[in-house]
Amino acid sequence: MSSTLTTPLEERVATLESEVTHLKLTAHLSRLPRKKWWRDLLGKYKDNPDFEEAMRLGREYRESLRESD
Repeated sequence: MSSTLTTPLEERVATLESEVTHLKLTAHLSRLPRKKWWRDLLGKYKDNPDFEEAMRLGREYRESLRESD
C-alpha cells in the first residue's frame, strides 16, 4: 500500500480522535456541579436605599397592571 493512500486516512483518524477527545471533555465538564450565580447576590443589596426604592417602584408598577385588568 502506498503512503499517499494512508496519509489522508491517518489525517482523518487524527481529526476524529481530536474531536472525540473534545466531546469527552465537554461531556465531563457538563457533569461538574455549577456554581449558582444568584448566591453571589444574596445580601449584596441589604439595607441599600436605592435597591429598596427600585423594588418599591417595580411593585407599584406590577400592581398598576393588575388594577387595569
